[in-house]
Amino acid sequence: MSEVKKELEYDEEDSLRFIQEHLPEEMKDEFSDDEINYIVDLIYEFYEDKGFLDASEESEIEIDEDELLDYIFENARKDNVREFTDEQIEAIVAGELTYCDTLNLFD
Repeated sequence: MSEVKKELEYDEEDSLRFIQEHLPEEMKDEFSDDEINYIVDLIYEFYEDKGFLDASEESEIEIDEDELLDYIFENARKDNVREFTDEQIEAIVAGELTYCDTLNLFD
């Protein structure tokens, strides 16, 4: 079982590739790797703030996607890394969440 788990570990490069491939057609090639990684970093900052990354916790995690998106909208605008539209942020977040689903990270 542990060998299967190792094969399904999170990989930043795989995540980035997955998100790029799963963006809506009109958004393909619109973002640099750094811009996508910035949004993904915000996702994990949210998880950290919520205590979802505490390795000692074995409880079930429920992610409120609206709360997650609000957090990212607020911080992306504050940091002003790029003028992201809500739709762009939603597409990147959806790609990351789908990637995590393929790994069963939150089951």
